[in-house]
Amino acid sequence: MLRLIRRLLEAGILGNGVVMERHEGTPQGGPLSPLLANVVLDEVDRELERRGHRFVRYADDCNVYVRSQRAGERVLVGLRKLYARLHLRVNEAKTAVASALGRKFLGYCLWAGPGGEIKRAVHAKVLDTYKARIRRLTRRNSGRNLGEVAEQLRVYLPGWKAYFRLAQTPGVFRSLDEWLRHRLRALQLKHWRRGTTIFRELRRLGATVDQAARVAGNAHRWWHNSAMGLNRHLPIAYFDRLGVPRLS
Repeated sequence: MLRLIRRLLEAGILGNGVVMERHEGTPQGGPLSPLLANVVLDEVDRELERRGHRFVRYADDCNVYVRSQRAGERVLVGLRKLYARLHLRVNEAKTAVASALGRKFLGYCLWAGPGGEIKRAVHAKVLDTYKARIRRLTRRNSGRNLGEVAEQLRVYLPGWKAYFRLAQTPGVFRSLDEWLRHRLRALQLKHWRRGTTIFRELRRLGATVDQAARVAGNAHRWWHNSAMGLNRHLPIAYFDRLGVPRLS
């Protein structure tokens, strides 16, 4: 086992087809990092348990829960000393003594629900990253049709949904679904492009002459049009048939 760990530590990094030497640290995202973290930080776990602290740790990411700001500052000083004995450094940019509510941990955060019940949510920064990814996948100038975009969404969305299935914010997931379908409707209008094509396709989907004409009359206002009567003719079931996954 030790020989295998040494070989992994001494292995280079492949970047853009070029092997580069590495003189410290472990490859990000590799299996060795959490293994070594659990081995080295076991001593930290035991010390926190000995002191009676409530804490949660995943690999090198750790939260310690105390009753006051002063207690948190005292624990942080102790942790810095303990890490120093292990020849480790605290990442000061990601370390703080702060309220547990809203603090990011493994992509989640805690929030106070009705009656003060503590619940789980997806952290705002993670939601921003999710939206940025969806924007890239649903760009209206990408040249991909709706079926191709749906195929890419089927690759990304199920894994994201599975990871954040413990979140207790169904309203947030519903709003994300609505926002995604809004973008897909705008993408469909952009592909139809011309007013005559939009009119013809909407009629084929069951729109009345007046409804189709109203949307076709604003042919190049993709985002504005995709939030109006178009919802009735490109409903949720339309995207379900395309295989677009739902979060809610």
